[in-house]
Amino acid sequence: MITEEQLKGSFCYSLRVRWAEVDAQNIVFNGHYLMYFDIAITEFFRNMGITFPDGILQYGTDMFVRKATVEYHQPARFDNWLNIYVNVAKIGNSSVQFSVEIFNEGKHLVSGEVIYVNADPKVHRSAPIPEPLRQLFAQAQKSTNAVG
Repeated sequence: MITEEQLKGSFCYSLRVRWAEVDAQNIVFNGHYLMYFDIAITEFFRNMGITFPDGILQYGTDMFVRKATVEYHQPARFDNWLNIYVNVAKIGNSSVQFSVEIFNEGKHLVSGEVIYVNADPKVHRSAPIPEPLRQLFAQAQKSTNAVG
């Protein structure tokens, strides 16, 4: 299992679990983890200087989620402070795979994978990642201690 120490140097976005995100058991409802992934990856892009939707369109391209998986280790609860780590795990011809890890006070709560496919914005079909964007992903991948 991954420790938070192993993710030192990775992009991290933190948030507090809100009341509306928990169920009657005071545990984060499972669907909200995908929202947490999306928030953290959006902030990862922003950290690279890319905002949605206009920032990505400046590269003459668009990106869509192709696959998302969530693996639960321990529950997050109301008012927990979550550290959400994002790493570029793999850069393909037309896709980029992110690994996501969520921690609370050093406890590993959730692991995930999100694959974005690059697409031609006019026809919404898979297309190679433009070289300048590929270089940004590669730079982000090198600057972290990518795990996964």
